[in-house]
Amino acid sequence: MKQEKTSVLLRIAIFITYAIMITANALANILPLNGQTTGELSDKYGNLFAPAGFTFSIWSLIYSLLLFHVIYQLGFFHKNKNPQRLSQVGIWFCISSVLNASWIFLWHYEYLLLSVIVMLLILLTLIRINTLTFNASLTRREAFFIKLPFSIYFGWITIATIANITAFLVSIEWDGLGLSDVTWTIIILFVGAVIGILTTIRRQDIAYALVLIWAYYGIYSKHTSESGFNGEYPSIILSILICLVLIVLSIVLVAANKLRK
Repeated sequence: MKQEKTSVLLRIAIFITYAIMITANALANILPLNGQTTGELSDKYGNLFAPAGFTFSIWSLIYSLLLFHVIYQLGFFHKNKNPQRLSQVGIWFCISSVLNASWIFLWHYEYLLLSVIVMLLILLTLIRINTLTFNASLTRREAFFIKLPFSIYFGWITIATIANITAFLVSIEWDGLGLSDVTWTIIILFVGAVIGILTTIRRQDIAYALVLIWAYYGIYSKHTSESGFNGEYPSIILSILICLVLIVLSIVLVAANKLRK
């Protein structure tokens, strides 16, 4: 009886925290908070790592998939064969949702250092959630409702964390230890790609890698479009293409491994 009551309370918490997260994100751009949209703030702290604006449309996919997860958590589409795992994921999801909403306010009111800290905490919650589903014996339905949403979310937050840190460094006018912006951007691109590739291979997660491709394509588009940098930094463009090839190769490796199994 006590366990059932706890389960009901958790489901309510999952629904409420998801609603808070969605509301905060909606208000951020509808009002907008502090008179600035999320995109305008991104442009304000512009840097050579930031992707083209269309790239951020992935949030619509992320929030839609998370909504499916919330519906699944509420008891639809399953018979709750593994309530413990679902509950553990639910707890961490609640935490990540509150952190996500908090980040929106910190970002819009330009508390950039605090926003970096909160972003890192979001990343840690997603690492925990993905660890819970890693190597778990999941049906296709469970993989769609439990694993896929957080693979996509995790992939995007991996890149968003790097972008957030970069924006913070721009805000404090960091001198780059004597290295140029171009050099640092190339370093960041390869560091991000290596982290992403290792995560993809370690977790055998193709969905995660596809998000990296989307993010790097967004950066490529920003650098090659007339409305962006219009090819001003060829070394960065070349670095992006190399990173994309390496990420694609990691996907091929994981896919081949899955086929062998």
